Amino acid sequence: MLRIAQETYDAIVAHAKRDHPDEACGVVAGPEGSDRPERFVPMVNAAGSPTFYEFDSTELLALYKDMDARDEEPVVVYHSHTATEAYPSRTDIGLASEPNAHYVLVSTREHGNSDGPVEFRSYRIIDGVVTEEDVTVTAPETPKTNQEESTP
Repeated sequence: MLRIAQETYDAIVAHAKRDHPDEACGVVAGPEGSDRPERFVPMVNAAGSPTFYEFDSTELLALYKDMDARDEEPVVVYHSHTATEAYPSRTDIGLASEPNAHYVLVSTREHGNSDGPVEFRSYRIIDGVVTEEDVTVTAPETPKTNQEESTP
């Protein structure tokens, strides 16, 4: 199951809508081994295409160096589909190289970059096998007051 914060969910959806009619792509990094998507990193679709996405190789290398320096890994790899359902294509499956990552697809086919719902789905893709998983969107935590923090 993918557990993702509401603000991260909203950021992914906003990126997908903003880039429509081209596919959007990016990563949500998190502490190594934690399975916690924490740092939203929108990327440029170097293909600039409505039917295909490709991470810019220079940008991707810089991201991996940055994640390595922060002891992070890609917890979510996301991209959008602009005209089809949020299900991995054969190309998507072939490009899936992070066995621990959640592969999120957002379909903007119904409303494009206008207001309206999107299809948001998550998958595990390991050795070409696609398994859909549930997505739980968590509300932001309410900050504790000083009184709550000092309670014995």
